[in-house]
Amino acid sequence: MMKKELQKPLEDLIEESYGTPEELAKVLDLGIEMLFYVDEGTFSRADIQNVAAALRSICGVLRG
Repeated sequence: MMKKELQKPLEDLIEESYGTPEELAKVLDLGIEMLFYVDEGTFSRADIQNVAAALRSICGVLRG
């Protein structure tokens, strides 16, 4: 569970910048897709997949 001192700022950021958690999740989904087109040799495939998995997990939490 998120600490209370982080929860309010995150909620404010989401509301002010994206409107809803679902809208932020859409932006994060786009970021996930972008990771698949990173130039070869920039990062290891495993590192990129780990980041994509983390972003996907955050999207799931935001969607509830």
